[in-house]
Amino acid sequence: MMALARAGEAEGFWLRADRQLAGRGRQGRNWVSPSGNLFASTLVRTGEGDPPSASLALVASLALYDAVAAFLGEEMHSALTLKWPNDLLLDGAKLSGILLERENEAVVIGIGVNLVGHPDNLDRPATSLAAYGMAPMPDIFLRELADSFAKWVAKWREPGLGAIREQWLARAHPRGAALTVHDPSGRKIDGVFDGMDADGALRLRLADGAVHVMHAGDVFLI
Repeated sequence: MMALARAGEAEGFWLRADRQLAGRGRQGRNWVSPSGNLFASTLVRTGEGDPPSASLALVASLALYDAVAAFLGEEMHSALTLKWPNDLLLDGAKLSGILLERENEAVVIGIGVNLVGHPDNLDRPATSLAAYGMAPMPDIFLRELADSFAKWVAKWREPGLGAIREQWLARAHPRGAALTVHDPSGRKIDGVFDGMDADGALRLRLADGAVHVMHAGDVFLI
């Protein structure tokens, strides 16, 4: 997708792999890629007047939330939760991953979803849709995701990031949820979720009442 972005591929194009031999997650981590799960990327071409490109992580999260909800029974929707910056949890376990990379004015968004299987050797719980009796084919799931993503990108541009932020918070774990955050330097910070600032950065309220604003890091629900 990075090569296609450089070659001028239009916004809205999706590329899906049946398997990945060298899947990558955030911060260069290995992404396990068994057949039957979703491994797909798309791109957004940013322009003057668009919100900050990093906020496309919120857009992708919302699109993924809606796509997964379409395959779950309505009684399971309350078990879906967004966690900053871009994780989708099902019953508190990681269901998917999102990675943003920039190529000039294009932002490539890679999305992996555990449809039929999930790793069991992570530093946090993981799950799959198959564990809940629902395992859509990757190409069918991607159609739902692509439609949802196009809808949320349009809302990202108009009415803008404020509306995206509001909708994301409505699907996230509640304010006051206890969090442990590892910042990019590896420092561990404990606090409670205090929402997001206007640009989509995490607000972490510390024990002394101070608010620590984070633009990057690994977040764990306690």
